[in-house]
Amino acid sequence: MTDAITAEGLTKRYGEVTALDGLSLTVPEGTVLALLGPNGAGKTTTVRVLTTLLRPDAGSAVVAGCDVVRDAARLRSRIGLSGQYAAVDEHLTGAENLEMVGRLYHLGAKRSRARARELLERFDLADAGGRPVKGYSGGMRRRIDLAAALVADPPVLFLDEPSTGLDPRARAQLWNVVADLVSGGSTVLLTTQYMEEADRLADQIMVVDHGRAIARGTSDDLKDQVGGDRIEVTVSTRAELDAARETLAWRAVGALRTDPDALRVTAPVSSGADSLREVLARLADQRVTVRDAGLRRPTLDDVYLALTGHAAAAAAGETRDGQEAAR
Repeated sequence: MTDAITAEGLTKRYGEVTALDGLSLTVPEGTVLALLGPNGAGKTTTVRVLTTLLRPDAGSAVVAGCDVVRDAARLRSRIGLSGQYAAVDEHLTGAENLEMVGRLYHLGAKRSRARARELLERFDLADAGGRPVKGYSGGMRRRIDLAAALVADPPVLFLDEPSTGLDPRARAQLWNVVADLVSGGSTVLLTTQYMEEADRLADQIMVVDHGRAIARGTSDDLKDQVGGDRIEVTVSTRAELDAARETLAWRAVGALRTDPDALRVTAPVSSGADSLREVLARLADQRVTVRDAGLRRPTLDDVYLALTGHAAAAAAGETRDGQEAAR
């Protein structure tokens, strides 16, 4: 299988801040690679380098057969980019936004109008195409932005945290659109902080931290690295949470995770079924009311915590102009 994206040793610094620290990756044609990590990990900088918006300080990259530095002008006609914030003109209608992008790609007025109609239908925006974008919901803006990235029918698409700020319904719609694109042969590099998004869409996941790749594989591969079962117990009151923690610590073979708001404790264990029976019996002896309990496999959250020592939602911060700050 031919690689649509290859990068070797990408390095990018902003003064004393190293945003990319020798990052390498490959994305085969017709697949999705998810870059998973918190703000500050280097995800957006990677996208900007691969889409010619930034020049790397070191390293090289080839996208759709074009070197990102030497062939930057030629490459731009072969890629689509949807950034963290919808890049649309609020005063134009949805159709006018797409037609404008088509004209910028030199498709001509007739082809631009036809392509706009096609994409409005594809993204379930035909009824809203004649309305100004300023009246669109967040999900609709996201879809029109993604449609704009597809006007030139690029073989490679970059999606930088595309579902940030969307409600669950809009996020699910967006995921369906991405899945349809890939089934049609598109190659996608996706950055995300959402574990479920990576689990749902990606053929391969690369975990990124401090500008470096620290793990790569399928979702199942990464979960197998963590190994073991998890016992998850939800109690009825905050007063019972400490008792649940103490009991799970008695059987745990790793660090516990506590969600005080959900009154939930999770612990990695060996011999999962036996451990669950013993934990429930001990909690019953202490008259702890268990609302829910069960065994589950590791999640990508567990993977990230094991690999980096912090949760994926841990904030690193990002400057207003998008330059990711190192922690």
